[in-house]
Amino acid sequence: MKKGQIVEGMIERVDFPNRGILRAEDGKQVVVKNGITGQRVSAVIQKARKGKCEGRLLEVLEKSPLELREPGCIHYGICGGCTFQSLPYEEQLSMKERQVKTLLDEAIVQENRDYAFLPIKASPREREYRNKMEFSFGDAYKDGPLALGMHKRGSFYDIVDVPECQIVDEDFRRVLRVTQSYFGSREIPYFHKLRHTGYLRHLLVRKAVKTGEILVDLVTTTQAEGLCEQELLDGFCRELLAVSYDGVMKGILHTKNDSVADMIKNEGTDILFGQDFFYEELLGLKFQITPFSFFQTNSLGAEVLYETAREWIGDSLRAPGKTVFDLYSGTGTIAQMLAPVAKKVIGIEIIPEAVEAARENARLNGLTNCEFLAGDVLKVIDDLQEKPDYIVLDPPRDGIHPKALEKIISYGVPQMLYISCKPTSLARDLAVLQERGYRVEKAQCVDMFPATGNVETVCLLSRNSK
Repeated sequence: MKKGQIVEGMIERVDFPNRGILRAEDGKQVVVKNGITGQRVSAVIQKARKGKCEGRLLEVLEKSPLELREPGCIHYGICGGCTFQSLPYEEQLSMKERQVKTLLDEAIVQENRDYAFLPIKASPREREYRNKMEFSFGDAYKDGPLALGMHKRGSFYDIVDVPECQIVDEDFRRVLRVTQSYFGSREIPYFHKLRHTGYLRHLLVRKAVKTGEILVDLVTTTQAEGLCEQELLDGFCRELLAVSYDGVMKGILHTKNDSVADMIKNEGTDILFGQDFFYEELLGLKFQITPFSFFQTNSLGAEVLYETAREWIGDSLRAPGKTVFDLYSGTGTIAQMLAPVAKKVIGIEIIPEAVEAARENARLNGLTNCEFLAGDVLKVIDDLQEKPDYIVLDPPRDGIHPKALEKIISYGVPQMLYISCKPTSLARDLAVLQERGYRVEKAQCVDMFPATGNVETVCLLSRNSK
């Protein structure tokens, strides 16, 4: 096969998270993202080297027999936010469970293949489940009108308006529509990724499920020449505050970001209205969340995930006097769940704002045996005097830095709990953990991201006694 060649064939299976394996008519395999098992599709070859081919999905020629329902979102298929809305939720769960089980079975050594792989746990909500969204400004086509939404499927540049997005609730959609109308009617320029010029970049919206509190953050460059910026921002506030919400607007913020990278980077945040935080509640605990704090994006699903973690860890901490390390601790959710049954919990998180929030959360919840440290796990653990009796790992998507993992293993704790949002990273780290004397006791998936290919995995590891 050659680059640019168009092929047709059947999607034989989907590997994590959305890598469809297409069997072309000549018998060769092509990796095509966003396909569904059983679909007949056409694709254009983008990469072809060393016998491996990758292609971009062009058209679904025949639907899969598994696609038994209408997607329920008018943006599905155009927007890149969701992939599997046409699959019944039970089939989505089954697919994720199979994908993760395959990855773990390949990573786990033969003598440990008798580990317990428990049935996947569903998200309490299949729709309107997200408590955070990052929308992007752009245009749907070259020199088109201002768009505000998600990246078009398969495109780095084009933005799709998503005023009826179904993975967030109506308050998100209200904020989205008002913001696009306000700036679009004034023809305010968006930041162009190639020219590095323009003003509008992202719209960050967060809303707590339990308290209903809403936080909005407009992210722009500092290229405000000729815009009467303060007047523009004041008008934006008035427009948002004039809307009737199901929840309550707690803060409207303005973040400056001149980085060329297509991501939100906080280079200074001003409060336009209210405050720069809101509160959410999980499992009876209260958490203060700032715009850039790490917090699970599915609050109700997070309760399922953390209840599972607490249940698995609980038996190990029944004996008093245990010190727990919560590494990659975010806003300290896990640490605070374990604090009542531990002597001390030490959380380490690289984002300073999240650490400050974690400390405030511990104070709010009356927990005096939690300590939260800001910095890279790789460096911070070298300065700790305490030794852990138990370690909880909840790293970012790329998993644990190899040098940090070696330091973690050197503590020799009898058990660890690894919570992973990317099972391929988990599988890689499990290979090292097994080489250093740990075995997998059990694993379980918790679906936090319905309609997408992502899933959380909880894995309990014990140190071999021999």
